Amino acid sequence: MSADKTPEPAIPGEPGTSGPRRRPKGRSRSLLITAWTAAGIVALGGAGGGYLFLRLNDNLKSIDINQLLGTDRPPKTDNGSENILVLGSDSRSGANKKLGGGTDDGSARSDTAMVVHVYKGHKKASVVSIPRDTLVDRPACTDAHGGTHPAATGVMFNSAYSTGGAVCAVKTVESLSGMRMDHYLEVDFSGFQRLVDELGGVEVTTTRDISDHQSHLDLKAGTHRLTGQQALALVRTRHGVGDGSDLGRIQLQQAFLKALVTQVRNVGLFTSPTELVDLADTATKAVTTDSELGSVNSLLDFTNGLKKISPSHMTMVTLPVRFDPANPNRVVVADAKAKLVWDALKADRAVPKAATEGTAGGGAKGVVTSS
Repeated sequence: MSADKTPEPAIPGEPGTSGPRRRPKGRSRSLLITAWTAAGIVALGGAGGGYLFLRLNDNLKSIDINQLLGTDRPPKTDNGSENILVLGSDSRSGANKKLGGGTDDGSARSDTAMVVHVYKGHKKASVVSIPRDTLVDRPACTDAHGGTHPAATGVMFNSAYSTGGAVCAVKTVESLSGMRMDHYLEVDFSGFQRLVDELGGVEVTTTRDISDHQSHLDLKAGTHRLTGQQALALVRTRHGVGDGSDLGRIQLQQAFLKALVTQVRNVGLFTSPTELVDLADTATKAVTTDSELGSVNSLLDFTNGLKKISPSHMTMVTLPVRFDPANPNRVVVADAKAKLVWDALKADRAVPKAATEGTAGGGAKGVVTSS
């Protein structure tokens, strides 16, 4: 998948700062907030000057989703809300090869996908996780290289990314939800691991032991400050807890996400300029964005707009699904309940409880909590 360098930015003014950051005792993809953690850039403030911002800008990779998708898309909303598709790729090539298990088969899939709906006023958000094993109808699409891909029915959701990269992933989500994605953010494995380490680790509490030899995770019940490697293993584990399905892994990811948001909000005033520069450098290298967010200034404006969202004002749900009777390793969309989710977000309303009651779970809810 190609990604273009962004133009040089103007030098921003003095952004605000937040509370103190704790350093790790050791060194520590929720995939939403790794992107959000361009909040590391927000905390940067005046620590660098023009050269630093040019360097950070050069780190960023972006894709012109709007141009590639054209006009055959859901309409933009004008109610002040925003929809962001946050994606993580499970490519095992390069620096990612030994992270979180798996083999390098030369392909990449969307290991994690979250639709983040930021409500009008940017004080609340709903996050809808889309299981990678969901069987969907993938629309025809054109990838970033200009290659065309025909539509396909009854294929796994994560095949959209492996088929046509970010562009096909966005088109598939828009077809599934009927909502326009205003922005796109993608995170890679190695970047996620480094970013958590730069943040000083992330503290979580496990209510039971988690042991998964495939993701190399071994945690006893109790409170832990996770290193980057442990955090990556946690958001990828599916065999060490719950029913072994992707749904259980999603429940762990959602819990870790809230803990990570808390950690990001503690970055700021008492963090040294050197640490802030390192954090910003890592954050900008970790993400690929749509072209509208493809400069430091744009990313600063975007993340500043998200700073008011606390973990207590984030609603986490999984796209309503049921297990496929023909294959228990796959799930299919529970159409009526999924419509309740998407209709609520289109109208900038909270997701009703009726949308997720009685749908397939994962057996891992409550296993990980924020400390």
